[in-house]
Amino acid sequence: MAKDVIMPALGMAQETGTLIQWLKKQGDNVTKGEPLMEIETDKATVEIEAPASGTLASITAQVGDVIPVGQRIALILAPGESESNATPPSTPQPVSVPSTSAKPQTFSATPVAARLAAEHNLDITKIKTNGGQVRKEDVLAYIEERGKRKDVFPSRILASPKAKRLAKENGIDLSTIKGTGPDGAILVSNLHSLILNSPIPNSQITTSKMWRVMADRLTQAWTTIPHFYLMREVNASRLVTWREKAQKNSTEKITYTDLLVKLTAVALRKYPRLNASWINENIMLNHDVNIGLAVAVDDGLLVPVIHHADEMNLTELASSRSGIVSRAKSNKLTLDDLSGGTFTISNLGMYGVDTFNAIVNPPQAAILAVSRIADRVVPVNGQPAVQPMMTLSLSCDHRVVDGARGAEFLQTLADLIEEPLQLLN
Repeated sequence: MAKDVIMPALGMAQETGTLIQWLKKQGDNVTKGEPLMEIETDKATVEIEAPASGTLASITAQVGDVIPVGQRIALILAPGESESNATPPSTPQPVSVPSTSAKPQTFSATPVAARLAAEHNLDITKIKTNGGQVRKEDVLAYIEERGKRKDVFPSRILASPKAKRLAKENGIDLSTIKGTGPDGAILVSNLHSLILNSPIPNSQITTSKMWRVMADRLTQAWTTIPHFYLMREVNASRLVTWREKAQKNSTEKITYTDLLVKLTAVALRKYPRLNASWINENIMLNHDVNIGLAVAVDDGLLVPVIHHADEMNLTELASSRSGIVSRAKSNKLTLDDLSGGTFTISNLGMYGVDTFNAIVNPPQAAILAVSRIADRVVPVNGQPAVQPMMTLSLSCDHRVVDGARGAEFLQTLADLIEEPLQLLN
């Protein structure tokens, strides 16, 4: 039986997604789980995997279309199945294309016509039709007529999604750029010199869609969540020793973030209210411990998630952390990477920050802000000594967590940081 390919949702608030590119063509064989298309939502640009194995068919969405969540945009046909006997969508969807007129127009086309036009990079608004819907015959006639006029099809500019966005934001004509990527594709690196050397006409910075969404959501979180903060300075000497020992026994690079994720996951199991969510004016306890890591990217802030962090050993945590951070930096996060977070850690220690407060990431109950490890003079057994110290700041949603529960969680986490080897006993 044919399997629907639909526009997925990254979150409950998402209503639409923009198709950035198809990674497979009409008629290609696909395998369940392999990348099928790339979409852009309010959160990020992500690759969507094929929901089944078979033949890609009935593509109705074109690059640049803004598509409602849940709408079918293609089919994956089972072996021996044809488009004619596949189940049609409950409501035929028009194919939206850009228009140069003052009002945006919506043109209707059969799936085969839409696919054929997309393959030849044709503007469907220029194709004449006798009826109200563009058919395959109309597209073929248009192609033949262009061939007689030797009006060669416009060459398609190959560029990464991020390069296209940067070019648009900075007014750069991609047709003037020589790409160095596969098949001459234009990469972000090909634009850097132009962006750096271009004159700045005024002091206004054009923000990306991701940055605007981030700004809106943080503003909403800051103004609607009753924050309170708990701070604790901890001795990180045992943490430093633990990392050195762990690194010798692991093939993955072990970072302090990996250690903190491990310890935080243990503490969250003991204090489930810190792992809860505020949803529809109720406290929802989350069964899984899925820790998000705040990652800064060019276009804003992403929070990819390490799922089941409490069930992983250090090597597994390091591998998972390395993977999601790398995918975030290269704009290759998956739906799973961005879904299901129950607690967030924001670590700015690598930037030399001594202390800071973070904004709670709704609907989560809390976020942990981590500063750098720095040598300070502190009392040890009644005598001054230089020790590596680190400041933790816990931001809590007072609707879910009260001061006592937050303090108990932070106390437990601090004890684990100062005596982490107890986890190995």
